[in-house]
Formats: sequence, C-alpha cells, structure tokens
Amino acid sequence: MHNGAVKSAGTLASLLLCGALLAGCSDDGGDPETPEPTDGASSSASPAAQEPEQEGVPEGTELTPEGTDLVLGDEAVVSYEPRQETVGVLEVSVTRIERTTFRASFAGWQLGASTKRTTPYFVRATLTNAGETDLGGRQVPLYGVDSKDMLVEASTFKGRFKPCPSRPFPKAFAPGATHEACLVYLAPAGTTLAAVSFRPTQEYVPITWTGPVSKVRPVKRKPRP
Repeated sequence: MHNGAVKSAGTLASLLLCGALLAGCSDDGGDPETPEPTDGASSSASPAAQEPEQEGVPEGTELTPEGTDLVLGDEAVVSYEPRQETVGVLEVSVTRIERTTFRASFAGWQLGASTKRTTPYFVRATLTNAGETDLGGRQVPLYGVDSKDMLVEASTFKGRFKPCPSRPFPKAFAPGATHEACLVYLAPAGTTLAAVSFRPTQEYVPITWTGPVSKVRPVKRKPRP
C-alpha cells in the first residue's frame, strides 16, 4: 500500500488518504508528488485476516451465508478474524452510498493529479459488535467494489475530515456497542462505485450490498453568532 499526501491549503495539516490509488508523500509545503495507480486497489487486495473460527461465534448466532447479495439497508451477521486467534462477530448494515465531488466535499485541500482523476464516494454503515471480543481500534472490514468488479480500499485520514470521518472502530468497541461509520472510497478513473462488500480474506466469497447512489448530504454548518 502506498500513501499519498494531501494538504489543507488553509492549515497545511496533513490528510493521509490510504489506498493504492495514492503514492508519494510531501510535507515540505510544496506540491504533492504525483501519485500513480497500482494493483493494490484491485480485487487481489486482501486484508491480513484469517478464516473465521466458528467456536468464537456466540451460541445461537446465525451467520449470513457467504456470497449473499443484499440491498442497502439489509443487515448481515458476519464473523472474521481481525487478528490471529481473535474472532469478531458483527451485525452490518450498509445504509447509503453517496457520490460526491472534490469541489463539494474537499474544498480547501490540495489534491494530487492522480487523485483528481478518481471519483469520491461516501458510504454509511451501522455496525454492532455481536461477538464476545472488544474490537476497539480495528479497521471497519468493508470494501468498495467498482464497476469493473475491482476492490477499492477505504481511505483513511490523518487529521479530521468532517464530511465523512472514515475512522476505525472506537478505541473501546465492546460487545453490544454500535458504531455509525462513514467511509470514503475513491473509484478509479473511468469507473463508478457499484457495491460495498464484506470480504475478510481473499478466499471468502463476499457478501455485497447494492442500491441506488444518492447525492452527498450537505455538511451542516453552525450559524454565525
């Protein structure tokens, strides 16, 4: 995975967009290095997770079968290993896919040439810890799927990004806790974001959510005193 540096024109705070669409890093106040696409954002991408272990699933929990196709708003119950010998169980509902633009949502940020050729999307999901393990600080295990059937990793940010925080689970994400996630995906040039998938390993047949793409919700601004 390569990291791309994107800087705020106003604060010069570093915004780190993770994903193989971006490469290079510049913190010297000059123009960011030109990022180049790599194969890391393709369907060959696979997180460092292991096959789920059934013995870590609470008794009576019915898991959604691999390969299930869902629509936005549907819930899946899934298990996976975020780290070796640690089983996580989640209730996952992808509720909304929003298409946005850099002009609308990234105003004030300097973006590399390759990044500007992508199309940004926000994905909103509700996740509940239905297992017995605290998953605090772990990445949300969801991928975008573009119109060429390639996986796209969620972008992460170093610093605050108010339109769509795209953060991992909270530091404490105990059994029973619920997390309202907003994830940023950059669809490669010439593609659109077609679906969202849960795919913890390359061998896992993904569970996918599809549905109508909405316009991005405007950021609510506090009125000036």
